[in-house]
Formats: sequence, structure tokens, C-alpha cells
Amino acid sequence: MFESVQGLLDEHAQLQKELSDPAVYADQARARKLGRRSAELNGIVEAHKRWSHLSDDLEAARELAEEDPELAAEVPGLEAELETAQERLRRLLIPRDPDDARNVIIEVKGGEGGDEAALFAGDLLRMYMRYAESRGWKTEIISATESDLGGYKDVQMAIKGNSNDPAEGVWARLKFEGGVHRVQRVPVTESQGRIHTSAAGVLVLPEVDEPEEVDIHQNDLKIDVYRSSGPGGQSVNTTDSAVRITHLPTGIVVAMQNEKSQLQNREAAMRVLRARLLAHQQEQIDAANSETRKSQIRTMDRSERIRTYNFPENRIADHRTGYKAYNLDAVMNGELEPVVQSAIQMDEEHRLAALGEEN
Repeated sequence: MFESVQGLLDEHAQLQKELSDPAVYADQARARKLGRRSAELNGIVEAHKRWSHLSDDLEAARELAEEDPELAAEVPGLEAELETAQERLRRLLIPRDPDDARNVIIEVKGGEGGDEAALFAGDLLRMYMRYAESRGWKTEIISATESDLGGYKDVQMAIKGNSNDPAEGVWARLKFEGGVHRVQRVPVTESQGRIHTSAAGVLVLPEVDEPEEVDIHQNDLKIDVYRSSGPGGQSVNTTDSAVRITHLPTGIVVAMQNEKSQLQNREAAMRVLRARLLAHQQEQIDAANSETRKSQIRTMDRSERIRTYNFPENRIADHRTGYKAYNLDAVMNGELEPVVQSAIQMDEEHRLAALGEEN
């Protein structure tokens, strides 16, 4: 696998030259793309330096071991350090998801369970907001339909990251959250203290950086306007400010009503539509490369049950990775990183195994 390193080191050197040219920044989209690639390669360059230095140190220590007992004593430690450095470099060389550095739009929707499912959807939204806050990310509610008891029937939130490094990207960490999240607890509406099971669906979409990335023709759009409504269906204003956009070739429908003006709702709807079309394009690519797709655990399918939140036992369990812990209260308060890491590590293992099969 290390045969590919030199090409990446050369690419990194070339990127540094380009990024040092002020003229590059006249095109912000190109500068952002180059910056992300440079950030991705920085880790590989540093890991390769570490591996190379340790290799040289170990070789020298072995050569002089017979003459110098102190150097001989260092050999086992250097061997262990080299093995660790080699594993780190090997993992960094796994081809990344090209969307890893992107921001995301995350949608949480109450599923089976009525009011309790809507309340749980609200709990999940707060969990993601607090996790984002812990990482210094910014959140923005794009659209929300509240339930009568204060939860959400459906809510969409944008999350913006703070790093060009794809490994630290919002999509890199949250892309595994898509699917059915099941909750087991005593609902606030339950007078007998019985545990109920309900669920909420989560959809995570990589957000489009530039509108030009996704080709949308106006003739392919059907745009309807109507009056927005609140809980119970009552009208909340007297103008046709809500917007529903249908992308005719794919059948994707996006509706927005949170903003007061039709123009604002239309802009928000187009933002979500672009993200959904980008995801749709990726799904088509994945379908054409199904064998590669099988090596990954990422899903945007809300029909797949991925996790159970058991409140009586304070237990969280991820059904794909086997992760289990009894700190659900902390997880719901935003301490999601160990759960996220279990998915990232499993995906890396699958990718490594796929690379091994190719080689």
C-alpha cells in the first residue's frame, strides 16, 4: 500500500505551491477545494515522516546493537513505535469519502409512536445540537413542524464545521447517523408506568458548497405556494408564504414554511433540494459500484434500525458496530463521540479489508 505514498507527497508539494499564489483565491470554490485536499494530505505527510524516521532509527539501532547495549535495549521500543506508526499511515492511506469535509443537513422525523416519537425526535435534535456545540460547529434550524406536546413531527437542521481537514468534517462524523433510532422508555403520557417502544428516523445529507455543483433546470421544477400551518393544522399567517418544490425528473419534494416570506422559504427549499439531489447522484454512483458499497456501513435509509436508546437501563446500543454503553444520559447530552468513533472504525476496517481483497 505504501507504494502510493510518493505520489501523494508530490501532490502535497504541488498544492503548497498553488496555495501560496494569491491569484488562486480569486476563485473561492477552487481555493476551498485545494485547501481541503491539502488538509487531507497534511496528515499523510506527517505520518510518513514519522514512519520514515522510526524506520531509520530502528535500522541504525539494530546495526549497532551488538556494540552498544543501550541501543540494543531501545530496539523493542522502536519496533513497537514503528508498528504503531505504520498502522496509522496505513489507515490514512484508505481512500476517503469525497464528501467527508462537507457540512450537512440533518433531518429528524418522528416515526411510529405518535406524540412519544415526536418527543424523541426533539431529544435527538438536542443531542446533535449539543454534540455540534462540543466540536465548535454551528447549527441552524432550517425547517420545523412541532407536535402538540412540544416535540417535532419533522425538523431539519444545517450543521457547519470549522475545519478543512476531511477527517474532522461534519459529514465524516455524522454520515453514519442515518436510519431508524429506537427508544424504549416510559412516555410522559403513560400513567401506568409502562415502557413503550417508539422510533424516529434520521436522514443526513452532505450540503452543497456551490449551487453550480448540482445542475438544476427551472423547467424541471414544479413550485407550489400555500399558507403555512402550525400544530393541529391551523393557519399561522394570512399570506401564501409556504413553498413546495417538486423536482420532476426524480420526484423529490421539499416543502418549507418556517420563514415569513415566500422568497426566504423558496431559498431554504432550494438549499435542501440541492443536498437531496447530491445524495441522489451519489446513490446512483454507489449502485453502479455495489461491491465497493458493501464495504461501508454508511446508510441514509431511514428504514434500517441502527440504534436503540433504553432509558430505564441508561443503555445505548448500536446494532451495526456492536457498541454498547450504560451512559445514555451523557450521550443524550451530546457526548456522542465514542458512538461515532465505533462507526468510523468499523467503516475503516471494511475499507481496509476491501483494499486487501483488491491487492
